[in-house]
Amino acid sequence: MKRINLSEWSIRMRFVVTVLLVLSSFQGQAAESGDTLAKIKESGAMVIGYRKNSPPFSFVDGQGNPSGYSIDLCKRVATAVQKQLGIREMSVTYVPLSAEERLAAVTSGKVDIECGATTNTLSRQELVDFTHITFVTGGTLLSLRSAPIRLMSDAGGKRIAVVAGTTTESALKTYLSEALIDAEMELVTEHDDGMRLLAEKKVDAFASDRLVLLGLVKNTGDASKFVVSDDFFSYEPYALVVRRNDADFRLVANRALSDVFRAEQIGILYRKWFGVIGARPSGLQMAVFHLQALPE
Repeated sequence: MKRINLSEWSIRMRFVVTVLLVLSSFQGQAAESGDTLAKIKESGAMVIGYRKNSPPFSFVDGQGNPSGYSIDLCKRVATAVQKQLGIREMSVTYVPLSAEERLAAVTSGKVDIECGATTNTLSRQELVDFTHITFVTGGTLLSLRSAPIRLMSDAGGKRIAVVAGTTTESALKTYLSEALIDAEMELVTEHDDGMRLLAEKKVDAFASDRLVLLGLVKNTGDASKFVVSDDFFSYEPYALVVRRNDADFRLVANRALSDVFRAEQIGILYRKWFGVIGARPSGLQMAVFHLQALPE
């Protein structure tokens, strides 16, 4: 029987450990860069992140279920993912996210896609990737009819609530500065906080994207108490959020969206979620749908 040389064995073991550590590092890097399809296939589950109070894009309905325009789009993405992977069963779970944590939830792998009212910006593309544009709107002000702010130029000396960590916050700050409008910004955590402060007259206006404001007003049950300003202070192209450098998953999502935009489905979805609040698609919105109805 050959005697084991302890020194040689120790060297070999150190070599094995080093190789395992290197391989582990590579696997960690691969996980960070993202292979969402492989992750979903292995787990048999897809995780969708969403905002709980961004109606009509994403919110919790009366039965406690995630609902809204963006949620419906993500359901179609989930169906396309299951078909692409060729798996018979795939569970879909929903994780509520705040405005400030939504991007980190995607990059960390906590969720596979974020479906809400998130604006595609160049600075955000340093952290995550985006699908096709799903909607186009703009930031404006909501005020009480008893003290209306109909134009941005009327906001001087007013106190305006806005959700922190959003493109609305940064766009409003820039607009007020460039337009030399002396207004005070009150940062809040969620849309509900802004609506509450406005109802209690602790602020003069609540700033958000126009369609979100219309959805929030509808949820109050008394739209006659509110006024939405006539002009905008920002351009907000919404998209679904996916992990960066994960082209295969993004392609599946974009295929699903193009299928929706190409068919009558988009008209049905628009009427379902925006018709009830009196919104009509603008020429720009229709152009976005048509331009992204890409052929196979």
